[in-house]
Amino acid sequence: MDADGIHDTSHQVPRPAGPPPMPASPPRTGFIPAPSRAPSTGPTLAEWLRVPRPDAEVGVWRYGHVPRAAEEPEVTPTRQLLSGAALSLLAGLMLWSLLWNGYLGSFWIWPLLMFTPDSWRGTTSFVVAGWVWYAIVAGTLIVGFGRLGRWPELLRRLVRRPATGTTAAVPAVAAEGEDLAGWPQLRAAGLTEAAEILAREAEAGRINDVDYVRISRAWESVRADTARLRPFEASVRDKGAGACLHPSGARDLPVRAARHDLLMRQVLLGTVDPGARTPYARRGTGFALDPAVLGTSLLAVGPSGTGKTGRLVRPVVESLALQSLAGQAAVIAVAAAGVQLGPDAAFDVVVRIGDPASVYDLDLYGGATDADEAAVLLAEAFVGNIPGMDVRRAATALGQLLGPFHTAYGRFPSVPELRELLDQLKPAVDALRQTLEDAGQQTMLRELDARVRQHGTPADPGHVLADRVALLDRPAFAGFFDTSGQSRPFSMAALEHPLRVRIDLPERGHADASRMLARLLLAQFNAAAAARADRSLFAFLALDDAAHTLTAGTLRGVQRLRSANAGVLLALRSLDEVPEELRTPLLGAVGCRVAFAGVTTWDGKRFAEAWGTEWVETRDVTHRTVFADQPLTRAIHSFRKLVTGKAVTTDAVTVRQVERERWSASDLAHAVPPGHAVLSLDSVRGERAAPLLVNLTT
Repeated sequence: MDADGIHDTSHQVPRPAGPPPMPASPPRTGFIPAPSRAPSTGPTLAEWLRVPRPDAEVGVWRYGHVPRAAEEPEVTPTRQLLSGAALSLLAGLMLWSLLWNGYLGSFWIWPLLMFTPDSWRGTTSFVVAGWVWYAIVAGTLIVGFGRLGRWPELLRRLVRRPATGTTAAVPAVAAEGEDLAGWPQLRAAGLTEAAEILAREAEAGRINDVDYVRISRAWESVRADTARLRPFEASVRDKGAGACLHPSGARDLPVRAARHDLLMRQVLLGTVDPGARTPYARRGTGFALDPAVLGTSLLAVGPSGTGKTGRLVRPVVESLALQSLAGQAAVIAVAAAGVQLGPDAAFDVVVRIGDPASVYDLDLYGGATDADEAAVLLAEAFVGNIPGMDVRRAATALGQLLGPFHTAYGRFPSVPELRELLDQLKPAVDALRQTLEDAGQQTMLRELDARVRQHGTPADPGHVLADRVALLDRPAFAGFFDTSGQSRPFSMAALEHPLRVRIDLPERGHADASRMLARLLLAQFNAAAAARADRSLFAFLALDDAAHTLTAGTLRGVQRLRSANAGVLLALRSLDEVPEELRTPLLGAVGCRVAFAGVTTWDGKRFAEAWGTEWVETRDVTHRTVFADQPLTRAIHSFRKLVTGKAVTTDAVTVRQVERERWSASDLAHAVPPGHAVLSLDSVRGERAAPLLVNLTT
């Protein structure tokens, strides 16, 4: 295996070189910061670092976030403000009229007479002083009655323009403080020369957000292991902003389709709906995901065309690809061929299964060297979704073939060889037995003989396994899943490296094979992520279509990912694509749940049960007709009914606390607008965000 985690040999099967990599297109304007961006299109690195990122609840986009009060302040109705302002204005005019016309006496002009000399009487100076005093008195009345009538609040409400569009892409920077772009952490450690080099690079605009985070992470590794100090210092001195590069040599993605804040490792998905059912503190705030919540795994359910791929899967994959370039994550994106999860240049490895032009192959055994481990992974993928099929028995049957074959030939069988052994073709079995006999492997001979004896018995899973392997033994897959060392297979054992991998499945012509491979990849990811010796990298698997992928075994593996610094994203069109007995456990196993617009009431019921209930305050208003006893009162009521057409009633208001579902099945099915989704989050630290309606188009 080379440094990138790809098995490579000097004897490669000749394959077409494939299409040339896509040209690197410039990042979309408004993303921050980029080394080649003009100063007028975005903030500098120093400004970007000084933007406030206050502590906030899980899921809040912290870049430039302004915290709000937990409770909504009481808002006086505009009609009440208008009436109060009119009454205070009339009262002020009346008081001024009474003062001006002398109905209240002349006490209010005593200060004028006391503070002006008698010689001014009848002069122009006295007239000017009088008008000044009148202005002071009038101004005092205006201020007093204005405060009493709340004129400023009414004026602000009347002249305030309704907000349009979204918040600015770049919030105002924080107050002047420590210049992080000057690399004070390096200066404090005595690396003044390295800090000066990086500061000059930043001042010249040659450092972007990926560079800053990548070098900062490299410095953290130096602090953990002082033996890396000299190589780090030499890399900065020689390469400047290009120090400690990702193995691919890339410093950014060719294009970004979402907004990212690599300092917080967040990707912005949209804006929380400002409606009444949203908590006041979250209304209008940005909604973001980061590894702290993705580590609990995410389930997204929504019909085709609701934006699961473009508004959720791709932004998440893109964010983790950027973090991979910064040395923080390893991401594997699995989708049907043709699904747009990013250009080829945005990935280190692109596996196109069934495409002869594919440069990379897929390791069917996930890098496993133990036959029993490989058998368990294959059994989970081959028969894990078949009702009534015992996966352990299937794994035993596979192990009885994989173990002897690996012992005899030093490798695992290819797909055609495995199919021949499962079908118990005599030439293949005899050749394997002869090789084992020549090597004196009696233990493995007993394993092979046990498989031969069990073949054809009523409980034998061999024929089912052979049928499943036959799905991969097709002309379209010729040359793939090679185990002879003649290709470049990608295996999940590479998760310890900061890799960006995309695997394209042949969904169009080989749907059953694609689903089986998706199950295999999920099982391999669960095993490889948990077996990593170094878990400092966040490992993530994104399945754009997880239909018929989950089994009881893989679901148990997903539950264990939280403690392995790893997570998965499972996108489904409906929960009906999951076995019925696994639907409730699935919603309980993942920490992040997303219900897109258009889900059915059946799916909505499952989400409603998972999100539970909350206590809310309700107001019940009862209208009661007033019956008068006095003749005059009855006459007044009759006249009022004649004018308004309604009987005279009185209102009785009852306020009580009731327990209701946060989102009902009917609300999820009918009240979620297009382009929106209801999301709830859990973090690996136990923090939670209640389900919120999020506009994914802003």
